[in-house]
Amino acid sequence: MTLHVRWLGTVRYREALAVQQAIFENGRGDHLLLLEHPHVFTHGPRADVATNVRVDPAGVAAELVAVKRGGDVTYHGPGQLVGYPIVNVPNALGASEHVGTIQKLLVATLQELGLADVGCLREYPGVWVGVGSGRPRKIAAIGVRLSNGRTMHGFALNVCPDMRYLREYIVPCGIGDKPVTSLVEEGIVVSMADVVDVIVGKAELAWGAVERQDVAWKHRPEDLAPFSRGESAGLGGRSVARLQRAGVSEGLSIATRKPEWLRPKVSLGSEVLRLKATVREHSLVTVCEEAGCPNLSDCWADGTATFMVLGDRCTRACGFCLVDTQKPLAPTADEPSRLAAAVTAMRLDHAVLTMVARDDLADGGFAHVAQCVGAIRSARPQTSVETLVSDARGDDASLSLLFDEPAARPDVFNHNMETVARLQRAVRPSAGYARSLSVLARAKAARLVVKTGFMLGLGETEQEVEGLLVDLASLGVDIVTIGQYLRPTEAHLPVARWVEPSEFDRWKAAGEAFGIGHVESSPLTRSSYHAGAAAKAVAVGVMAR
Repeated sequence: MTLHVRWLGTVRYREALAVQQAIFENGRGDHLLLLEHPHVFTHGPRADVATNVRVDPAGVAAELVAVKRGGDVTYHGPGQLVGYPIVNVPNALGASEHVGTIQKLLVATLQELGLADVGCLREYPGVWVGVGSGRPRKIAAIGVRLSNGRTMHGFALNVCPDMRYLREYIVPCGIGDKPVTSLVEEGIVVSMADVVDVIVGKAELAWGAVERQDVAWKHRPEDLAPFSRGESAGLGGRSVARLQRAGVSEGLSIATRKPEWLRPKVSLGSEVLRLKATVREHSLVTVCEEAGCPNLSDCWADGTATFMVLGDRCTRACGFCLVDTQKPLAPTADEPSRLAAAVTAMRLDHAVLTMVARDDLADGGFAHVAQCVGAIRSARPQTSVETLVSDARGDDASLSLLFDEPAARPDVFNHNMETVARLQRAVRPSAGYARSLSVLARAKAARLVVKTGFMLGLGETEQEVEGLLVDLASLGVDIVTIGQYLRPTEAHLPVARWVEPSEFDRWKAAGEAFGIGHVESSPLTRSSYHAGAAAKAVAVGVMAR
């Protein structure tokens, strides 16, 4: 068996929980998620919260989250390594056998890091220091769930957290008469990266050969480009510098001639020109035109078009994207009705609604997108609707605007990953790998057809592409698009390489072999390429199952 290990950086608890839940329920493969959380207190269903949470969580900048696992109140926060093994364990072995495996992994890790007197107490779960001294101190908590032969939740190892959260603010695990400790308090000063390396080595002995992917280890504000801090719209050299830190040191000159397979053949026939006129008549913006999509004539002739809603100015400026980053304007109230009229006039079979990121709006613009979906449903019910949306900053309330109201639920929910885990900070510094996975996971939990896409040619390795496809399949993603990155201007990230068509064919076969329902993969593929056909193909597959 292969254990798919992911270092995800700092991830909000609810986002990590959504990813966990999707991998747990989908049942594909063995996984170990490693990360840190912002301050959060979690508790199982039998916890004595009133007694064991001693402060108002909001007053100490923490969340309080109920979870389905064993154990009482637990703290997670910066400086604490959290691990979620989502692995197959025969029910006959029981949860205690799984807990024992985790205990052995942690004990071996701590011993390698230099702690000699470390082990377990029969009457208490977790891992303890000083078990032979008569003064045991808890250094790692364990709480798991086992259902239908599959596990979730896991362990929290104190590396160098703020100990007030464990000593003053809660009674950790409901154990009031035993102290807690950390590696640094025990005299072991070690980086989180080093602890992760040791944990991964021990995990291979417990659960099988490791396939590992890491997001970037840097999380400082100065690692963001000026536009991501709101200082300017220009990339300058920071974007390329982030790429270099991620291990990509060279790229093609923008003047490098494109290979033949990247030279699109656009045909502007009378039908396409008629549709262009309809778009202009209703004062709408199509991504097909704005982005100079090479597939415009093909898609429009096939009854599919992609409209950009919420204006054409984005509050983010990713390293690959040409969308305007000036201060955005307020959404126009009549856009949903104009959009519905255009879809009707164009007699579209499949309409894709994409959006600029609108972090300036409290709901990220999702209410407006929901209104657009509803307007199309009302005006032309036979048109299927796909929404290609931002990550909503991970906000559940914003996402639920598309999930919960029947008239606003899209036929296809699309949110793009864009690139592999290692390159996320370089390619889209205001987003994140785990957050995007969590958005897709929450859409899947809402029983939507889920789609995503990413680019090749940014400096990714074959192992990383395969790892990304494994992650998407493990969530139950239905549709994936893969295309060649093309550099818009010299101010944007360079192209690392031109990817041969045969490689795209190979990734299509690999993704579908992993369990993804439909993979659209070619040099000129974009998020909406053959979108209607892909949606129909997946719908037929779902019905067949």
